[in-house]
Amino acid sequence: MARMIAGCSCALIIYGMDSVAAAQPLNDYPTATRVDYVLACMKANGDTRDALERCSCSIDVIATLLPHEQYIAAETVMSLAQVPGERGAQFRSTEQSQSAIDRLRRAQAEAEVRCF
Repeated sequence: MARMIAGCSCALIIYGMDSVAAAQPLNDYPTATRVDYVLACMKANGDTRDALERCSCSIDVIATLLPHEQYIAAETVMSLAQVPGERGAQFRSTEQSQSAIDRLRRAQAEAEVRCF
């Protein structure tokens, strides 16, 4: 009888964990994306242990506010917009590009408030 009760408890705990996981938003940023962000952020903020903590916090906040696909799209647009001339102009001037950049900047601003 004790084994049966223990088995039931485990099933309830596992079921409870599944329902909690399903209720939380999916954090789908791959490790490489997080590391790239943290390394660039640390370089801009002094390459210190404090910068590591703050930059790690920052990407975690961004990940909760912006789906990974939107983050990658905005990063790509920002990179391509830096290309000089007509080639870069198409990424600087479209409403869709500006919207992607604005979403990322809002997420970054919130991350800065929370982490720095």
